[in-house]
Amino acid sequence: FNLKPFSFKHTGIFPEQAANWDWFGKIISDARKERGSEPVKVLNLFAYTGGATLACAAAGANVTHVDASKGIVAWAKENAQSSGLIDKPIRWIVDDAIIMDPPSYGRGPKGEIWKIEEAIHPLVKLCAQLLSDEPLFFLINSYTTGLQPAVLTYMLSTELLSFGGHCDSQEVGLPVSSNGLVLPCGASGRWMK
Repeated sequence: FNLKPFSFKHTGIFPEQAANWDWFGKIISDARKERGSEPVKVLNLFAYTGGATLACAAAGANVTHVDASKGIVAWAKENAQSSGLIDKPIRWIVDDAIIMDPPSYGRGPKGEIWKIEEAIHPLVKLCAQLLSDEPLFFLINSYTTGLQPAVLTYMLSTELLSFGGHCDSQEVGLPVSSNGLVLPCGASGRWMK
């Protein structure tokens, strides 16, 4: 692991996390034995310099490493090289844009309930943290009548304020050729730099 001291007391690794790396490393290893060739897939958000990513890869997982800083992701790749794990199945992602088209209502595989009115703002807030230092755009589509364009504008503007840019939200619809009207189908919120 390549350590570099920062003025804010970081060195590029959080050694206290080793207990967690051991914990999920064993879970991944055991699952790989049970599954055979079916991969264990791990999404590591806010992945920093790759400690957890590399622990997962060493245990046999396919990892998607996501961090908003290109420099930090480059450092994580250096750590993978130094650890002899650069050839492991790791996708390195620094997002420049987000597109989301969430359902109004849904159920997860274990019966979890998704209601857009309750979950969309926390999701947008989390997703904003995944963007690169200079994001390009963020798009939300909504088919829920309770999420009017003004709500989408407010939500995106609030969460992406630190990036500058501007937000434009509109109703979306399908043109009706017989009468020239537009059949309303929802709203889109668009933020761009």
